Amino acid sequence: MTLEFLQNYWWVLVSVLGGILVFLLFVQGGQTILQNAPDPNWSQMIVNAIGRKWELTFTTLVTFGGAAFASFPLFYSTSFGGAYWLWILILFSFVLQAVSYEYRKKPGNLLGTRVYDIFLFINGSVGCILLGVAVAMFFFGAEFTVTKANLVDSASPVISHWDNPLHGFEAIFNWRNLLLGFAVLFLARVLSELYLLNTVLITMKFYKWIKSKLWVDSILFLVFFLAFVVVLFTSPGFTVVRESWMGLELEITPHKYWLNLIYSPSIIILLVVGVANVLMGICVSLFTINYHHGIWFAGIGTFFTVVALFWLAGFCDTPFLPSLSNPESSLTIRNASSTEFTLQCMTWVSILVPFVVAYIWYVWRAIDRRKISEADAQSEH
Repeated sequence: MTLEFLQNYWWVLVSVLGGILVFLLFVQGGQTILQNAPDPNWSQMIVNAIGRKWELTFTTLVTFGGAAFASFPLFYSTSFGGAYWLWILILFSFVLQAVSYEYRKKPGNLLGTRVYDIFLFINGSVGCILLGVAVAMFFFGAEFTVTKANLVDSASPVISHWDNPLHGFEAIFNWRNLLLGFAVLFLARVLSELYLLNTVLITMKFYKWIKSKLWVDSILFLVFFLAFVVVLFTSPGFTVVRESWMGLELEITPHKYWLNLIYSPSIIILLVVGVANVLMGICVSLFTINYHHGIWFAGIGTFFTVVALFWLAGFCDTPFLPSLSNPESSLTIRNASSTEFTLQCMTWVSILVPFVVAYIWYVWRAIDRRKISEADAQSEH
């Protein structure tokens, strides 16, 4: 296991965790439609359905962040320490989610169920958009400087410095980042609606309501995702010419990510299969009467599409976090990774990942063995 192999391996593993995380955001998507349910029993049915899965999303987010920051610590010090407010808002929204599921139905809670449902909506909408913004920075960059020579400066051994005084707020208001942010939001809503069709004991009124929302959210998702893809593939990017410990030598390449795509058959296959499966899951659910299994097509497609986007950002001599203010400080999977020894130790631990995935699948099947009904929503139990 060479250092280069380990760096590639961990970027692939981070990509896989990212794909699983975006699929599990259907929980957040369900929280955003909770407020609009015309029947209080339907709201409780939605909470009963997605509330059994929220821990999986939360745990996967923590695992994804831990794997990314442990394998690429310079990314941790640069992004989390620099784009501080972006990450704090993401974490705060997920704290609201955890508190809401714990206390929304507790007897005597001071805020009332309605307030906790608003907290769930905030997590579902703000959390999805900001996660999309954070990933979009992989392509459209941020303003930071990395000075590794500071390691030997005992007075100030800080090697990463964020060059924008807004510390992450500027990324939130970048229109290109927001394209992916809103695409993630409406994808999460689409996945939640497909999941509810598969999990809830459907009545005709509930089926028509979910299907009407699926039409709107599918169109909005496709608009934002296609806009993001067009902007991404027509934008220039950096290509690494030479890499050393002190910095990078880069050149600006027109249509960089489009070139990454057409020169990488594996990425093309992942992206085409992913997008095709998402469209298949949406279309069969919209145009086939009483078809309830679209979540599996769309879920698998979401996973492949996200993995393809991560590979576009990290492979093919591409910085996965470009610096706009100081390009030679851009982060790649080579200069941002942990040491070879650390990556080796972590690689042996990662052998446990398939067992964890198998456990999640077992629990998922056990929980979903019986569909949610309106009778469950009316029960105090």
